[in-house]
Amino acid sequence: MSPGEQNPAVERKKVSILGGSGYVGGEVLRLLLFHPRVEVAQVTSASQVGHYVHASHPNLRSITSLQYCHPAELNPCDILFLCQSHGEAAKKIGEYADKAGSIIDCSADFRLRRPEEYRTWYEWDHPSPSWLDRFVYGLPERHRAELRQSRYASGVGCNATATLLAIAPLADAGLLERVVADVKAGSSEAGARPTEGSHHPERSHCVRSFMPTGHRHQAEVIQELGGGFDLSFSVTSVELVRGVLATAHCFLKEPIAERDLWKLYRQAYGQEPFVRLVKQKTGIFRYPEPKLLAGSNFCDIGFEVDPQSKRVVALAAIDNLMKGAAGSAVQCMNVMNGWDEKDGLTFPGLHPI
Repeated sequence: MSPGEQNPAVERKKVSILGGSGYVGGEVLRLLLFHPRVEVAQVTSASQVGHYVHASHPNLRSITSLQYCHPAELNPCDILFLCQSHGEAAKKIGEYADKAGSIIDCSADFRLRRPEEYRTWYEWDHPSPSWLDRFVYGLPERHRAELRQSRYASGVGCNATATLLAIAPLADAGLLERVVADVKAGSSEAGARPTEGSHHPERSHCVRSFMPTGHRHQAEVIQELGGGFDLSFSVTSVELVRGVLATAHCFLKEPIAERDLWKLYRQAYGQEPFVRLVKQKTGIFRYPEPKLLAGSNFCDIGFEVDPQSKRVVALAAIDNLMKGAAGSAVQCMNVMNGWDEKDGLTFPGLHPI
């Protein structure tokens, strides 16, 4: 079925996107245009009013005739995706809630539960602290049951998502003593607005230590997995546009055999539609590789036991704009509405690319 073509047997909900001209907004739009249960009603952009959406997202040329409208012209809708810069959604969340039956926010504004955490990690005071408890952290693999009962889902940090999914089975089993997570990240993490650091001549061919310590996404990992182990978290910018690879050096309280590690990860993810275990004995892609996931909502997870110590290296690869942002947001929408969780998200990625 082509985008916009109606299937009379399926009730379609009206969905709008606030802040649709950025990378995440464009990915949300791309997914929704092919979703069998929604109709995209409006896409807003304060800077692109009147322009066709393909002016910002040329991959959507001839796919849709939608034009950007001003955010002030947003009409009531069933579902609203907020794809704005960090700090914007929190200022007007009450106003947005009056416009929509449910909201999925793709920014960081409602990821953390305690307002003081925003002062620590984002260096600003949260303008709507009473709303923090209304939002469910938007990672279905951790909060599926709560999402089914909620009208509001938060965004997820891409680096946090990869790290969380990589080490969660070990954390849940109480095996972790210390984790050193080293995350390699692509340039699209920086968003669509260029900066001095993302300027191509400065960014190209770099392996740049972006945040050796103090990265904001560390707060999400701590929040979601609780205490009980020490976490060191670093992010390095690498020569990718899309993609995150988390390599987590997990120092355990006791040794673990590889067969038991397989059992642990299969129990955690065996029924998950978008998590795949990747640990091959042969081939060039024996472990998770972000390149293979571009445009997909999958998270590939692998691991290796260090026979010389109580260390397990857990790896997770995602597309930061998909499973790390827009893909998880659409997955949350599916769960919140009781739809097939895979609706609109079955694209497997490309090879080669």
